[in-house]
Amino acid sequence: MNILLGVTGCIGAYKAAEVLRGLQQRGAVVRVIMTRHATEFVQPLTFESLSGQPVIAGMFDLPNHATIEHIAAAREADLLLVAPATANILAKFAHGIADDFLSTAYLSNTNPVLIAPAMNVEMWDHPATQANLKILRERGDQFVEPGVGYQACGEVGVGRLAEPAEIVERAIGIISNPESRISNLESQDFTGEHVMITAGPTVEDLDPVRFITNRSSGRMGYAIAEAARDRGARVTLISGPTRLSPPANIETVNVRSTREMYEAVRGRLLDTTVFIGSAAVADFRPANPAAQKIKKDGRKTITLELEETEDIIASVGNDPNRNGRIVVGFAAESQTLLDYAEKKLREKGLDLIVANDILRRDAGFDVETNAAMILKRDGSRIELPLQSKREMADRVLDEVLKLRKG
Repeated sequence: MNILLGVTGCIGAYKAAEVLRGLQQRGAVVRVIMTRHATEFVQPLTFESLSGQPVIAGMFDLPNHATIEHIAAAREADLLLVAPATANILAKFAHGIADDFLSTAYLSNTNPVLIAPAMNVEMWDHPATQANLKILRERGDQFVEPGVGYQACGEVGVGRLAEPAEIVERAIGIISNPESRISNLESQDFTGEHVMITAGPTVEDLDPVRFITNRSSGRMGYAIAEAARDRGARVTLISGPTRLSPPANIETVNVRSTREMYEAVRGRLLDTTVFIGSAAVADFRPANPAAQKIKKDGRKTITLELEETEDIIASVGNDPNRNGRIVVGFAAESQTLLDYAEKKLREKGLDLIVANDILRRDAGFDVETNAAMILKRDGSRIELPLQSKREMADRVLDEVLKLRKG
């Protein structure tokens, strides 16, 4: 597999070297295009040494009179990956400006495009940038959403380049899944659907300082939200506390406790046509959370009384007013996984359930990949081998679509 890696001029350019290494470890041959400003942050020699390929850093580098170089480079690649992508390059791509090798290669490209933006939070939030992102998404380009955190400018917010491992997983997933080569513009198979997704953990307070929660990162739910959006759905994401940035063009409702998530779901459920409960919801909460910080006061042990939380997925699955709504659940277990998932499928009125073994280090909580078994009400089972969470998101949506079509 051949990947054309575009590197643009921002502080995140140094992470592109890690992306390159990750792609090589997965068997990819990588050729690098650098914009002029990118070379101010990282020298081309760095990428040449890592890739073993000449770096293209100028419009007329590596002239080959037998071919038109930017067209040849684009056509030889299975994927055009731009990481990091500045606001400037997004604007060029969106409006067809071809004034350097990377923007010209983009216009010459007929293969999938994956873009990992990186910029200041104000630049990311600016209406011009958001409009450009909308154009590119509608055109079929795919994105690895930026993260939230401390930025080089000293501000904190959305705009940090996604982690290299996440970028690598998405890139390999696109290449390895032939269906992903069909542009989103041509496969808007969720148009007309309102998909609601719950994601991340919930938090239950013990006192003003301490709380009960779990290791869910929210990545699976966010991946499903982005996949549904890219396939034409109107999406509502109900998210517990995560480190992920809110996906663009998705209604995101931030909650903390199970009760808050339950109320957010029930309040927006009426016109929802597909509900996917991927959140790792706390099953119990302290019955009497302390108003003040709990002190030792000489005690060696302490007993906590817990009470059951609201069963969100059951309230949706067993709702007498479902009106054809498809309901999908997740089961994350450490033992008797399939037996538990089958029981949950039946008791909670689900159409299908995605079963995860949480003891696998390479799947489930707080990692970029996942492996699962989909169980359906008709008794059939579909095994999903280890893959990126975005790939799995599309596989789950494929099964939802089959249910919709009957």
